[in-house]
Amino acid sequence: MAGVTEGRRPRRDEVRARVLEAAAEVVAERGLAGASLDQVAAAAGFTKGAVYSNFASKDELFLALLEEHSARRIAAVERALDRARDVPEALAAVAAELGRPDAGTQLLLVEFWQRAVRDPEVRAPFVGTRRALRARVADAAAAFLAAHPARDGDGRPWDPAELAVVLVALANGLALEALPDPEAVPEGVVDRVLRTLVAHDRAHHPGSGQ
Repeated sequence: MAGVTEGRRPRRDEVRARVLEAAAEVVAERGLAGASLDQVAAAAGFTKGAVYSNFASKDELFLALLEEHSARRIAAVERALDRARDVPEALAAVAAELGRPDAGTQLLLVEFWQRAVRDPEVRAPFVGTRRALRARVADAAAAFLAAHPARDGDGRPWDPAELAVVLVALANGLALEALPDPEAVPEGVVDRVLRTLVAHDRAHHPGSGQ
């Protein structure tokens, strides 16, 4: 793990970044239930107090880790959409990102999901982070759909929020299937599904070039 310049007290943002990096290592090795703040502090090279100065609890720390990992994926999707010149190119780029393996994030998501279903105190912050993630996906979808309209199988324009739910659910569902059995998800299946979702728009607008 990268440290800071010797003899210099690390800034708060540096401490937070190192704690999150250490948390990812610990949870990957031990799982959410088996991970502790003591282990995270040791892996980061800090005291437990340094961890608590940034995160009030273990749940807050690992939820922040999940948010950070998810945000990276969404940022990659946003960049792909910004570069896309048409719908097929956008779908291919998004499919490539959604199909990229990320076992650590997926395992953390599953463990939090299990706890959130059973524990109302965990559910509220977990649901909040998931809503924020879907909202960001919806914003990216809305910006893209404004320039490249797409319709569903019934000929209705896609609602960005609905499309966001579909994209997130598709990514998570396929990732779950692939975790224990990578061969379960055929190569290119995400691209084919996404193309099917928006193919109806091209059928109704053959001269659109989409």
